[in-house]
Amino acid sequence: MENLQLRTINVTRYIAPLREGGSLPALAEADDDFKYVLKFKGAGHGVKALIAELIGGEIARTLGLPVPELVFANLDEAFGRTEADEEIQDLLKGSQGLNLALHFLSGAINFDPVVTDVEAKLASQIVWLDSFITNVDRTFKNTNMLIWHKELWLIDHGACLYFHHSFTNWESHAMSPFALIKDHVLLPQASLIEEVNREFKAILTEEKLRAIVELIPDIWLQWEETEQSAEELRDIYLKFLKTRLHNSEIFIKEAQNARATFI
Repeated sequence: MENLQLRTINVTRYIAPLREGGSLPALAEADDDFKYVLKFKGAGHGVKALIAELIGGEIARTLGLPVPELVFANLDEAFGRTEADEEIQDLLKGSQGLNLALHFLSGAINFDPVVTDVEAKLASQIVWLDSFITNVDRTFKNTNMLIWHKELWLIDHGACLYFHHSFTNWESHAMSPFALIKDHVLLPQASLIEEVNREFKAILTEEKLRAIVELIPDIWLQWEETEQSAEELRDIYLKFLKTRLHNSEIFIKEAQNARATFI
């Protein structure tokens, strides 16, 4: 069995809020002296956004796409007592314990499709990924990609896997064509989706998907709206991903049809 592990860091300093996102992430420093973009479980969509970030990011990494390192981030209960901003203080109080953070890419700039050309293979890989994980957030308005050391990096997968916000009828969500792919910023360049589909389906074995889902901490799977155990919820995530992968021709066809309207 694959054994994936994430490092765990302790947040030592809150540097500044990053107000671009709706969830108010922050730039923070940790006890390993590195800086991180910290995602809080006390923010809008709570632990589900962290689970989406974790699964989406680690699937991207497994597929060989550049994603900043993800780490579990402990927030001490004393943290934020000196914070003057009440909204941020409430966020920090509501996020004590285990959160998620991405390694901060110092000096990175936002990807601009007008300035940077993305070659067909990479564009197709990213479109395939976002179709698979139902990521609504890689549009012209909000590309969620950075250029760092002349390379394209993927960030912010917290809006993917949106089926879990209702968690009813996951089967129909898993089989959905994902019509929102029509808004994807890289869709016009994604001419090799079928080739990428063959390659990526070979990489994403059940063992690899299971190892990614097993990373979800039990503490993030104690939901008030369900009596299902952490193990049962993990199993639904795994079934969703396996079903979606097995039926990938549904979302591939949707992406190809949407792309045809650009050409």
